[in-house]
Amino acid sequence: MSQITTHILDTSLGKPAAGVQVRLQRKDGKEWETIATGITNLDGRVGDLLKEGTTISPGIYRMFFETGSYYEKLNVKTFYPEVGIVFETFNMEHYHVPLLLNPFGFSTYRGS
Repeated sequence: MSQITTHILDTSLGKPAAGVQVRLQRKDGKEWETIATGITNLDGRVGDLLKEGTTISPGIYRMFFETGSYYEKLNVKTFYPEVGIVFETFNMEHYHVPLLLNPFGFSTYRGS
């Protein structure tokens, strides 16, 4: 399993959000550098975002979700066509960054 994982639950449907493009970015000064990309599976998860054996150093990261494309496929208007979650890692632990999503809101937390 990747050191960084994610899961998206579409709370408006009560189902995982499959097919959402996800980018993991690292903050480098004032710029963001994309270090990994993935697409949520049928269970709404990306468990292999980082290549096997890859670890990230402590720092500030952003998980960027292309939610507009997901809702466009469902023919649903959304107020949030993109969601970016900024978080900080402190050590080499596993970090799970889940997204609870609906067309007009979202929330997140540090998962396990």
